[in-house]
Amino acid sequence: MAKIATEADYDAAVETIVQAFDADPLWSWMFPDPARRAEQHTTIFGLYVKSALPNKSVWMSDERGSAVAVFTPPGERELTESAEASLKPFLIETLGAHAPAALETLERFAAAVPEGRPFYYLSLLGTRSDSRGRSIGMGLLAELVARADRDGQPTYLESSNPANNPRYERLGFEGQSHFSTPDDLHTVTTMWRDPVSR
Repeated sequence: MAKIATEADYDAAVETIVQAFDADPLWSWMFPDPARRAEQHTTIFGLYVKSALPNKSVWMSDERGSAVAVFTPPGERELTESAEASLKPFLIETLGAHAPAALETLERFAAAVPEGRPFYYLSLLGTRSDSRGRSIGMGLLAELVARADRDGQPTYLESSNPANNPRYERLGFEGQSHFSTPDDLHTVTTMWRDPVSR
């Protein structure tokens, strides 16, 4: 059973996400300086965690956050207004000449989000380095889709690492579309899962 994170869990939750995405194909490209990446990831992923905490939509697999899922319930904002307002200035300040490509990529994320029907939106799913390979993260996602099923709602995510696509497919997600970074070096797959009635 997932632990619902509180403000007291913020640091642990962000640390897990930062570890998980350090070598991610897309997110390491977004922040290409390995010496600064952990600090930069802490800032940007912290915006998503902080925005999700009030909705009780940061889930941890255990007290230390071996795996963490950050999601947006149907009808809610992924980022608070203040978090969204701080995103562009942060990227411009921290990335310099790479900022336009990073900002364009985030715009492509936003443009790919389905419109119309409400859905659960998985923003981030990550596992700590010392806990990988035990399906802990997928266990959290399985709990999320079970909740979506109970609510009769679909679930949406973007896969920034093609190696993860089969794992999502095993939980019933299907690829919907693709978009690439402006240099066409990395591809993101959007994935959708309709609710399953029990």
